[in-house]
Amino acid sequence: MNVVSERGRIVAPITRAFILCFMICGLYGCTERNSPATRSSPEAATRPAAMTETSPADSAALPPDNTPPPHIDAAKAMDYVRQVVSFGPRYLNSPGHKKTEEFLRAHLKGDDVEEDAFTASTPAGSLPMVNFIAKFPGSQSGTVVLAGHYDTLYGRNDFVGANDAASDTGLLLAIADYLRAQKRRQGYSIWLVWLDGEEAVKQWTATDSVYGARHLADKWQKDGTAKNIKAFLLADMIGDKDLDIDRDQNSTPWVQDLVGQAAARLGYQSHFFQRLNAVEDDHLPFARIGVPVADLIDFNYGYNNVFWHSPQDTVDKLSPQSLAIVGDVMLESSRLLAARK
Repeated sequence: MNVVSERGRIVAPITRAFILCFMICGLYGCTERNSPATRSSPEAATRPAAMTETSPADSAALPPDNTPPPHIDAAKAMDYVRQVVSFGPRYLNSPGHKKTEEFLRAHLKGDDVEEDAFTASTPAGSLPMVNFIAKFPGSQSGTVVLAGHYDTLYGRNDFVGANDAASDTGLLLAIADYLRAQKRRQGYSIWLVWLDGEEAVKQWTATDSVYGARHLADKWQKDGTAKNIKAFLLADMIGDKDLDIDRDQNSTPWVQDLVGQAAARLGYQSHFFQRLNAVEDDHLPFARIGVPVADLIDFNYGYNNVFWHSPQDTVDKLSPQSLAIVGDVMLESSRLLAARK
């Protein structure tokens, strides 16, 4: 069953019990299967190619190697999250939003950083926004984008958004620290992108949401950048102590398979893909221009998602270990992308 949330993210959860029944059904020869994973939907017919591509990413395509696994600094990532939360609400044009912009500028000083500033037309009028793009070169031609958003719910002064999305912001800063320390890094270039304007200004619709992502995808399609992007990996709501990353049906299947391989190689597979969702998020504008995408999101924050978009989205609900798991898997996924035949 599809449920549309207040934000507009479409959720189609499959519980572990249902998956168990599905496996039993397969073993004993049930005559009909009608799970959300196999049932066609009206959306599937118009889903962009990047969402439906099924080119394999099995283990045979990845040569064995003894490369040391990546590890971001979990404590530093959590410290970044706490600092961002200390700025208070970070909705568009708010004091907290401006402090976050300055925070990013200060911590990315000396890196190859592009500020993608623009003005968006919203239900609240024209609002200034800025995407931050930090570029770390690799040895191979091509780019992997690791992204998240840094704004919070528009006009909500009771919402500090520790998980949604200070966790994304802090994680990307910790990944920047890791990449900055790598000398002559092998593989594709990695671009870290802090997206603005993910949250709806009034009510989530196709035109009142993901402002920064829509602007940047359009820009990259027009200037040719999109053709060089091997994959776009999005992190959203990834700090939850009870980390359980969904398998998003609006993401590119083979990219998610590769993320699953990365998680397994690092011993984190129990935190990934136990539940199916179809999520509307910052990855969709890039999928629509043909970029392979994966949304890494834990859309079950507290019992029945009770902490999501509530004043209870606070730092005490988060774990440094969860941040490290997602960061390490994103980096390992980037490495595996470069290793694909």
